[in-house]
Amino acid sequence: MALFSKNILLVLAFFFSLFAAVYGQNTTAHNVLETDTIEKPSIGAAATHDLKYTIKGVVHGFSRPLYWKGKDFAKLGVLIAGTVATATLDQETNSFFERNGDDFPKVVRNVGWYFGSPQNYFIINGGLYGFGLFTKNEKIRKTSVLIISSSITNGFLQSFLKTAVGRGRPGFRDSNTSFDLFSEESGYHSFPSGHTALSVTMAHAIAKQFDNTWTKIGIYSLGAIPPISRLIDDAHWLSDIAFSAALSVIIVDSVDKFLFKSKAYDYGEKHSKKITWNLSLRGNSLGVRGVF
Repeated sequence: MALFSKNILLVLAFFFSLFAAVYGQNTTAHNVLETDTIEKPSIGAAATHDLKYTIKGVVHGFSRPLYWKGKDFAKLGVLIAGTVATATLDQETNSFFERNGDDFPKVVRNVGWYFGSPQNYFIINGGLYGFGLFTKNEKIRKTSVLIISSSITNGFLQSFLKTAVGRGRPGFRDSNTSFDLFSEESGYHSFPSGHTALSVTMAHAIAKQFDNTWTKIGIYSLGAIPPISRLIDDAHWLSDIAFSAALSVIIVDSVDKFLFKSKAYDYGEKHSKKITWNLSLRGNSLGVRGVF
């Protein structure tokens, strides 16, 4: 029980570090706009509005392939090719973390594991949304809607791929080319990484709300803890992590663009100043490039 409580406190500490960043940024900007706000919606009306756009965001995420054009299929090709290329580094990376894993701070590993667990993840986002709802803070509400919509879309897709691909985990099979398609055994659910999907989704969604580069770097650094901890724990290959991170960025950007175009939220955001992320393939690595 003591260990459980300690780890929950670690998760909450991780949450409040992100939460403080969102609220701190919002306090100044939101107060400036306060005089221009006619009337804030009631809590019930705001919750109904958010639920509506959460559902719309999920539908948008799942339906995008129906509207893909040439450049979209090209990005998919880069994602797949980049994942295959990154797989050439799997064995070497796995050996590195096996040799040095004991030196990695245990407290950080615990945060990585518990934050990336679905039940804790959604409790954290529920707390974030609840604060935004009851304080009538539209920026935090919109951020939570973006997180939950992207997480549901990402979660279903990655859960399906885990079973369909059936890739052996490094701690379960020595080779990164061991597959058992549609296996129900957890040892064959390495690709992609669910912990990475959740942590990168939240980190990217929150980081998009800021213009300050150092703030973004700090948030992305926190979001990188669960993926790194999964490599240290021998639970995933590097290519599992790379694919999940890239896919999470793509999904968050797609849902965020939908929410912006639908004008579902209006708190003075300058969408054009946010980072635009693009996939790139160089040599044997998959890259994600941000353009300011």
